[in-house]
Amino acid sequence: MLISLLLLSVGGSSFAKLYENVADLPSLEYDFLIVGGGAAGNVVANRLTEDPNFSVLVLEAGTAHEEISIVPFLVGNLLGAPNQFEWNYSTTPQVGLNNRTMTYPRARILGGCTAHNGMLYTRGSAEDYDRWAAITGDSGWSWNNLLPYFFKNEKWVPPANNHDTRGQFNPAFHSTHGINSVSLSGSQWPVFENQVIQTTRELPEEFPFNEDFNSGEPLGLGWLQSTIGGGKRSSSARSYLAPEFIQRPNLHVLLNAQVSRLVGPKTERGLVSFEAVEFMQGGALFNVTARKEVILSAGPVGTPTILMHSGIGDRHKLSALGINTILDLPSVGQNATDHAVLIISWSVNSSQTIDNIQDNTTLFNEAFAEWNSSHTGPFTNIPVTHVLFTRVDDNSTVFENVADPAAGPKTPHIEIYFSTGSGPLPQHFITFGLLLVSPTSRGSISLASSDPFDPPLIDPGLLASPVDLALAREALKKALRFVQAPIWENYIIAPTVDLSNLTTDELDAFIQSTAGSAGHIVSTAAMSAGNATYGVVNPDLLVKGASGLSVIDASVMPIIPSAHTQAATYAIAERGADLVKGRWQ
Repeated sequence: MLISLLLLSVGGSSFAKLYENVADLPSLEYDFLIVGGGAAGNVVANRLTEDPNFSVLVLEAGTAHEEISIVPFLVGNLLGAPNQFEWNYSTTPQVGLNNRTMTYPRARILGGCTAHNGMLYTRGSAEDYDRWAAITGDSGWSWNNLLPYFFKNEKWVPPANNHDTRGQFNPAFHSTHGINSVSLSGSQWPVFENQVIQTTRELPEEFPFNEDFNSGEPLGLGWLQSTIGGGKRSSSARSYLAPEFIQRPNLHVLLNAQVSRLVGPKTERGLVSFEAVEFMQGGALFNVTARKEVILSAGPVGTPTILMHSGIGDRHKLSALGINTILDLPSVGQNATDHAVLIISWSVNSSQTIDNIQDNTTLFNEAFAEWNSSHTGPFTNIPVTHVLFTRVDDNSTVFENVADPAAGPKTPHIEIYFSTGSGPLPQHFITFGLLLVSPTSRGSISLASSDPFDPPLIDPGLLASPVDLALAREALKKALRFVQAPIWENYIIAPTVDLSNLTTDELDAFIQSTAGSAGHIVSTAAMSAGNATYGVVNPDLLVKGASGLSVIDASVMPIIPSAHTQAATYAIAERGADLVKGRWQ
C-alpha cells in the first residue's frame, strides 16, 4: 500500500495521517511544528511523538510519491531532468568552474534528499566530529558521544542476495536495532570487484584495504554500504514514517505546504520568539501555531531562506530587499560548503558491466521484472562496488602555504568510488567518481528578492579556492595511479579522456570544465559555541537570540564531514530530538 494512501480513523478519533489539504487537519495548533519532512525532519517527528503528550505537525512542500524512488537502480530518473519531485534549482555562475551554472538537485518530496540521493552510507572520521565538539564547546558532538546516535538510526540488514559478507564489514561498528536500513550491495560484479580488491594487495601502502570505513577511521578501500534494505531504498519517509509510526495519533504530516516565513515575532527577556508559521497551499496562505517550538528542518537551502524571509539574517542584506530585521545574524546563509566531484572512465575488455542493462532494452526489462518479483538482481543497488578514502601524499606541496583542511591525520582529503559502466555499447566501461571531501572553498545561500516563493541564489562555491583546484589534481593523480597496478594491465583498453601526460594548466582546464557538485551542501546555519559572535545556532541547536526556535538539519554542521552527508544528518537529527525532549519533558 502506498504510504500516501494511509488514512486511518478509529472510533471517530483521527489517527496520524498524511494530509494533502489543510482543511482536513484536525487542528491548526500543535506543540511542535517541524518545517520539512526530509532526512532530519522525519527523524525528529518520529522521536518527539514517542511521547504521547507531544503533538507534532510536519509541513512538507512536496508530495508523498515514495514509489517513484524506491528502486535503487533508477535513481537517475529523479536526478536527470527537471520534474515535479525536485525544486529544479540552478546555481549561480561558479567562478571555480569557468563561470558555469549547473542544475542543483534538491528533492521536493517526503523523505527529502534521502528519497533521491545515491544512498551511499559513509560517516566520515572520528576527527571530523571531535572537531565539531571543539568548535562548539559541546562534547556531545564528539565521535564517541555521537556514535550511539549513528547506532540509533542504523538498522543493519543482510544484502538483497544474502551473499557471504564476512570480511566486507565489521559488525562492531553497526547496529541492527535502529530504524533506517543499511546494507552491502545486493548484486555482484565479480570480475570488476576482483580488479579493485586485487589493487589493494598489489599497492597496499598507497591503497590499503579497510574492512569498514564507518569505524571512525575511514582511510583505505572498503566495500560499499548503502541505505538500502530488502533491495529497496530506505529513505527517512519509508523508515521513520513507516506505518507503525505514522499511525500515532499525535503525529500529523501536511503535504504540498510550502513554508514562507515565521510570523508573530515578539521579544521577551531579550529573546525573540515566533508564535506561528506561514505556508502556502493551493495558492492560499495559512498560519499554524506552535505552542512549544518551531523546528526548521528544511535543509541547507530551505532553512536559511526561511530564516532570512522571517527577518533573521544580515541586517544590511535584508534591508536592501525591504525585509525588516528581527534578529541580526550575519552568518545565516554563509559558510555553505559542498563536495566537488570529477568523473573519469575507461573502456575495458570485460562485458561484465552495467552497460549491457542500460543499453539493452530486453536486459533492462528482465532486470526490472526480477526486481518487481523478488527485489533481487542488479536493480537492488547502484553499480558502485567499493569506496576509497585517501589523503594527498605526504610530500605534496598543496599545503605548503595553507593549513591542512582535514580534521586530522586520519581524515581523508579525497574519496574515490568505483563503478561499472557507463557508456555506449558495443564497448564496456568502468567509472571512478572523485570527491574532494575536505574542501576549503565556501559559498552562500542568499535571497534573490523579498518574495519568499522566489528561488534563492545558490552558490556552493565549488573550487573557488586554489587549494581545492590543487586537491582535484591530486585526486586525478591518485585515480591514475590506482589503475597502474598490474591487475589492470589486460583489463583496461583506453581512457575516455587521456589525462596521463597533461600539463598542470591542461589538467586545471579539464577539471574546471568538467567538475560538478556532489549535492552535499551543508553548514548554512552553522553551530558555534554559545558565547560565539558568529554562527546561527548554539550547540543545543536553538537559534542564537531566539526562544522556541531551533534548526535540526544538515545546515547546522559547522564544517562538512569527510563523507557523504546523510549519515551525519541522521545522527544530528537523533541527537537534536533528544535535545528538544530535554527542554520540554
